[in-house]
Amino acid sequence: MKAADFDYERPDDIDTALALLAQSDRDPALLAGGQSLMPMMNFRMAQPGLLIDLGGIDRLRGIFSRPDHVGVGAMTPYCDLAASEDIATHVPLLAMALPHIAHEAIRNRGTIGGSLALADPAAELPAMALALDAIIHVQGLSGPRDIPADDMFLGTYETSLNEGELITAVSFPKATDDDRFGFHEITRRHGDYAMAGVAISHTRSGHRIAFFGVSDRPMRSRTAEAILDENPTATKAACAALDDLDIQGDLNGNEKTKRHLAGVTLRNALSEMVQ
Repeated sequence: MKAADFDYERPDDIDTALALLAQSDRDPALLAGGQSLMPMMNFRMAQPGLLIDLGGIDRLRGIFSRPDHVGVGAMTPYCDLAASEDIATHVPLLAMALPHIAHEAIRNRGTIGGSLALADPAAELPAMALALDAIIHVQGLSGPRDIPADDMFLGTYETSLNEGELITAVSFPKATDDDRFGFHEITRRHGDYAMAGVAISHTRSGHRIAFFGVSDRPMRSRTAEAILDENPTATKAACAALDDLDIQGDLNGNEKTKRHLAGVTLRNALSEMVQ
């Protein structure tokens, strides 16, 4: 298969990109790495009339250390995140997850903003944002706004982005010396999408536990979080307390299997939590 015909634009600033995105009669789509969009276009699952390549906008790329957070431009590729000392030092959970994302060729092209905007429920990055209480910065013709990760992911490929908005950056709180993090995922082969996975942060604000690959979106288990906030050693109780999760079956397993795998990933992540 090959993609249907489309127009192509590569703007060099955000305002031009937003103006193009507002041309709804041309059925525009944003290209932010293309590791998911291009295969979908080749299979004609997506058929945009206008492809807007964000790769020429320098303002959307880079990693910036601030006093209380690390900012990451939406067009920053995974390979840059993996090579960043700021990410390794201040956002260690993200550093833990990066080697598990697909394969090296994908990590060289795929971007953090592209992953968050796509909102694939089995992808690692949306769950990282959720576990780390990240802020997603977006911009439209009406101006910028901030979306807490808790409010971002609504369903399979569905987010709270409004029509005509694009992600410009993501802010991650800096870890302290007392914070601890855990990550674990189960895949059929290395680089495959996760059958089930979990990301955990334990900060002075408490635990945040974000599962992925087990439902139509990444989701937190507030019950397990509350148990661990009360007693951080109550691993068995936390792993058994996942009834608040709306777990859904897929081609990798039914609901019962997915619930079991979620418990396995949580137990393993908790046992391997590191500072």
